[in-house]
Amino acid sequence: MGNVETAPWVWVIVAIVAVVLIVLLLLATGRRRKAIQQKRDDAHREKAAEIRRDAENRELDAREREAKAARARADAEQAQVEAARLRQQADQQATEAKTLRDDVNERTRKADELDPDVQGERRNSGAARQEGAGNAADLGRGSAAHDAGRDESWDDAGQNDRDRAGRRNDGANPGGGSHVDRENPRSGI
Repeated sequence: MGNVETAPWVWVIVAIVAVVLIVLLLLATGRRRKAIQQKRDDAHREKAAEIRRDAENRELDAREREAKAARARADAEQAQVEAARLRQQADQQATEAKTLRDDVNERTRKADELDPDVQGERRNSGAARQEGAGNAADLGRGSAAHDAGRDESWDDAGQNDRDRAGRRNDGANPGGGSHVDRENPRSGI
């Protein structure tokens, strides 16, 4: 019976050893799981740190682009201000030019009022309108000659300085009258 009495104690020891082994196995597995979880967590932390660094770089890029956009807006506003200033300057210069043009026209009108040649031409052209088409054509030739640099010169009596054959009479008039070229008084010399 000695064998039988040792058997329960052996089973108790085997059971205790098995429980200890299971506990050790569970502890080892738990530690291994913990180590794997720790590695996973470290990898996730590293990945999160990398994502944060990338986000910070993107934030810096975004700030830089916002600053560039603000500078571009400021440049655009400056360009608009400059364009408005140039438009205002152009309007002012156009106004000054119109004022000068009006002054020139007024001075020309006053000079025409004072000039006896211009007044005579006005009177002659006014008389031509009243006399009819035949006389108007003759006077038109005279004013056309005057406007074209006096290709034909008319004396004070309304006579052309060409003879009946159409030749120009330079110098002394063969018909007995004297001829004076008003634009170039020395042309006959």
